[in-house]
This record gives sequence, C-alpha cells and structure tokens, in this order.
Amino acid sequence: MNEAAELHSVIKTYQEGESRVHAVDNVSFALSAGDFAVLAGPSGSGKTTLLNLVGGLDRPDSGEIFLDGKKTSDRTDDELTDIRLHRIGFVFQAYNLVPVLTAYENVQFILQIQGVPEKEHGTRIATLFHDLGIEGLEHRFPPQLSGGQQQRVAVARAIVGNPAVVLADEPTANLDSETASQLLDLMYKMNTERGVTFLFSSHDPMVIERARRVIRLHDGKLQSDEKRS
Repeated sequence: MNEAAELHSVIKTYQEGESRVHAVDNVSFALSAGDFAVLAGPSGSGKTTLLNLVGGLDRPDSGEIFLDGKKTSDRTDDELTDIRLHRIGFVFQAYNLVPVLTAYENVQFILQIQGVPEKEHGTRIATLFHDLGIEGLEHRFPPQLSGGQQQRVAVARAIVGNPAVVLADEPTANLDSETASQLLDLMYKMNTERGVTFLFSSHDPMVIERARRVIRLHDGKLQSDEKRS
C-alpha cells in the first residue's frame, strides 16, 4: 500500500523558560493511503505539533518527513507552501472560513489558486456539497451558517483539491455531540467512498472510537499504534 506520509525519528523541541521541552520526541510512523487515523492523547501530548509537522506548518529539529513519497522536511518555505496547496487539506477546529466569501467561494478559492480550469469548478463543488449535505447553502456567508455547516464547508474546501492527506485538528471541538457525530459520519463516507486519507488530532472519545487507527502519544513520545479492522 502507498504511504501518504512517513515520519522517521522526528524530534521537535521548544524553549520554556530555561529548559527545552520535547513536544515531539523521536516519533516514527507511516500513514497509509486510505487511512482514517487519529493522533490521540491528553493536552500537551504533542498531537497538534505532530500534525503541524506532517502538514509542513512547522519544521522538525531532526528526523525526516515524507509526504506522498517526497521528502518535505528539507524544503524551502516556498516549496512547502506549494506542497500544502496541492497535496494537503486542512480542517481546523475554528473552521477558518473567509467571512466575506460565500460557502461556494470559500471552496472555489482553493481551485483558483491551484490553477484548476474554471469549467471544472462547478461540477467538483456541486458534487462535494451534495455528498456533505450542504447543497443549497452555496450562496450563504459563514456567519449565516451553523457551526456544523461551517465545518462541512471546511471539509469540502480541504477535499476539493484532491490532496494526498487531509489533516484535521480537533475538528469536533466546537460542535455539539449530535453535529459532531454527523460530521464524522460524513468524513468516514469521504474516506470509504472517495478514498480520502484522514489524520485527526483529537482527545474526543467519539473521534477515537470511530478511527480505524489510533496513534497514542504521551509527553511527545509514541505510546502505541493500534490498527482496527
């Protein structure tokens, strides 16, 4: 099976006062294409830092990171920006939609900066909005949408550019349990029907329960890696 992402002996430290803290401490694992995986652990375990390293938003102090078979840990800032645009989809707990753009425009923006021909935009976006249950909301602005609807638009934005992996940082944190459950159902559907690879960071038991792979972290170290059928 192809690897969507690989980490080899990755270390990331931060200065806290007079001491250095290992946010990520010698972590190695491979994320297979088609995985529906979660980085699990308590606050401060290194989940978000590790997700940011995979996504090229941060750089490791040592170790190697590969995305879709290509090494990213030694790329320039411009190269990392291009990789994030074309190979990574991001879903944030705060949605991060542009408030002055409609739901449709928030998703279309990715296709525009990727240089996808405009004739393809409508079909791609319409299919995603239908599959994610937000058909009919294309012309609403983010403040006119519920939290769950905004997060679905964020998922559409993350997926529309056909990334190698979608990274979701605590995607259910701002949602009630019913809305969170519905969102997870939809992302699972994207995974099983479209083959979208997901890597979550979360301490939400609902996310951990539904993941087919649970990578547990503690104090920056890889504690366990459980694959489920």
